[in-house]
Amino acid sequence: MAGRKVILPLLIFLFTASLAFGQTEVLKSVVNNLAFYKQKKDVKYLASAKKSVDSLITTHKDSADVEKNVYKAVVYSSIAYIDSLNKLKQPANFFEQTCKHVDKLSTNRKIYKYQAEMDYSKRCLANVYLRQGFAYMRMSDYNNAIMVFQKAKKYAPDFKEINAYIAYSNNKLGNLVDASKYYTDLLKTDSTKAEYIEAASNTYKAIGDTAKALQVLQRGRRHLPADKFLLLDVANIYNNKRDYRSLEPLLPQLLDENANNEQIAFIAANCYDHLNEFDKAESLYLRAIELNSSIYEPVYNLGILYFKQGILKHGDDSTKNITRAGQWLEKANEISPNDVKCLQLLQLVYTKTGNHDQIDRINSKLKLLTNQ
Repeated sequence: MAGRKVILPLLIFLFTASLAFGQTEVLKSVVNNLAFYKQKKDVKYLASAKKSVDSLITTHKDSADVEKNVYKAVVYSSIAYIDSLNKLKQPANFFEQTCKHVDKLSTNRKIYKYQAEMDYSKRCLANVYLRQGFAYMRMSDYNNAIMVFQKAKKYAPDFKEINAYIAYSNNKLGNLVDASKYYTDLLKTDSTKAEYIEAASNTYKAIGDTAKALQVLQRGRRHLPADKFLLLDVANIYNNKRDYRSLEPLLPQLLDENANNEQIAFIAANCYDHLNEFDKAESLYLRAIELNSSIYEPVYNLGILYFKQGILKHGDDSTKNITRAGQWLEKANEISPNDVKCLQLLQLVYTKTGNHDQIDRINSKLKLLTNQ
């Protein structure tokens, strides 16, 4: 059963933050220019804000002034994020120096007084790194993408989607164990997306940890019970494990949501078949065949089902079921003429009915196939 194709976007909704910080008289020009930028969206106001804040930090005493340096961080980080085309002609190391400035400020014992301003600055820096990471992803340079996404995470540790970008990049590099670690971190919140749950499950399946994949999907379904792709993935795991008892409770919803899917009908029929629920299995095999009569498995399995019933029952019911088995197995043989198992089963059917002409025909076909 196929799931959704997971493609992480190369653009995301970037952080937003208010520029309406508090201000003292000495910082009035800086804050006003930031406000003008917010209204006009013209980078010339950022240039003016930078010029104003630079003019306030000229002496050693100014350099020790936390408030002035906080607003330098706000202005510089705004420029780094907003002026992506460098229209203001900043030096090549401008972003790097801004990061160092913010990092140094973060260690100041009085910085708690400026939490809003510092959060804003860090979000801007995180956005720059995210933009760089997406650019590397477009070039399929996933090693560098991981490196800059890690830097973004440093400035925005609560933005969980960064784990998805790191996991995705590791996946593309074949680092499946690392990818699974970041997906696990991503799934610790109840608000995670179905795409991430499925991507995490696929990663665990790729490294052979089906139990962990199932655990991820089951947790995801508790939060997103209506998601049909997660339901399909869980059902697929149970079906592959032949855990029909666990698969059975999922079948009503699975069939309801995939009423015209012959593959789902076949899987449900096969499940009921293994649980010895003859009527349900028969009905669903017939539905699968009705939806697509060219598929071999439901036709063959229906033949086996009737043959088993013929063996188990006696009298007219036994004869009737053996005859039906022969009819459906002949149809299966038409679809796949060289399937040895089907021919061997037809041998048994015609032995039961005593049809020697058909036994000779089947024997001839089997001899040709085995000689090949």
